[in-house]
Amino acid sequence: MKKIINTQNAPAPIGPYNQAVLKGNMLYTSGQIALNPKTGELEIGDISRETNLVMENLKAVLTEAGMTFENVLKASIFISDMGNFEAINMVYASYFNEATAPARETVEVANLPKFVNVEISLIASL
Repeated sequence: MKKIINTQNAPAPIGPYNQAVLKGNMLYTSGQIALNPKTGELEIGDISRETNLVMENLKAVLTEAGMTFENVLKASIFISDMGNFEAINMVYASYFNEATAPARETVEVANLPKFVNVEISLIASL
């Protein structure tokens, strides 16, 4: 049976989805963007700050599920401009131990929800 994971410490879903689903010991997060969960406002413009907010939103979802970034097995990063890769990667890397970092792909896309610059989703396991 699946368990729905939602926390007020990350942005509320704006469609027919949940922040994450836990099935057995596997957690699948929805993509997070730079929506401030307290204000509901987008915080875009500075790519490092935007990426940090995305990671903090993911951290809140992981915490609600009883996990940390150490539990992450796979990350999917979608960016609107590969020119931002280095700045995004610097922030992303600060949340992981390089020796145990998860598998990952980074894909440049034409557009993202609300025209943000970065969206990240995770798969984690207890």
